[in-house]
Amino acid sequence: MADVNRGNRPLSPHLQIYRPQLTSVTSILTRVTGNALIVAVILGVWWLLAAATSPEYFAIVDGIVTSWFGDLIFLGSTWAIWYHYLAGLRHLYFDAGKGLDIPTAETLGWVIVIASVLLTIFTIVVV
Repeated sequence: MADVNRGNRPLSPHLQIYRPQLTSVTSILTRVTGNALIVAVILGVWWLLAAATSPEYFAIVDGIVTSWFGDLIFLGSTWAIWYHYLAGLRHLYFDAGKGLDIPTAETLGWVIVIASVLLTIFTIVVV
């Protein structure tokens, strides 16, 4: 038979009380940064292909790559590379069966976020 109370039932409790945790946010961010790095790679490949095509086409693409938009993409990519790298090291640590308790996992999450920002600043200043 049809469920007559279908529209009157409450949402599942987890949708009402769930609060994102640092460990879940860092895990999702690892996937997002990995996919976002594809944009920077595509931009870099486009720039190289334009250089191999013609001087006119290269001037157009180079104008985009060296604009504020290109700078923003490559700055974000620098952070994403560091973040993704550090998160990968954290996952290797987890795969070894270490750091799986909640306080250590949260501490490592903050370490990754802070270290990726500091390493990005260091990269920009030094390079």
